[in-house]
Amino acid sequence: MLDKTLRMNFLFDFYQSLLTPKQRKYMSLYYLDDFSLGEIAEEFEVSRQAVYDNIKRTEAMLEEYEQKLSLLTKFQERQELLNSLRAAIQRNATPEEIIKYIQSLEILD
Repeated sequence: MLDKTLRMNFLFDFYQSLLTPKQRKYMSLYYLDDFSLGEIAEEFEVSRQAVYDNIKRTEAMLEEYEQKLSLLTKFQERQELLNSLRAAIQRNATPEEIIKYIQSLEILD
């Protein structure tokens, strides 16, 4: 499984358009720009606890979106299949084997 920061960055990339502007800004500063909770609180003139609560709620929302839509899971599965397909082509796999990988990719979408 991905570490939490990397996972949140991926989820944020996939689902950020579903977040409010404030949620997007907090998550961007915290996860992409590596701001501390205190630095974000100072910039928005709110308490550190308010920032923490907002980020935790947003993380939960992102996980819920992923649970329902599975965009990250499908992306990871697609990447694994593409890597397998590349390897199969490099080792001169049979056309049937290559077709199976292609069919698997089609099913994901």
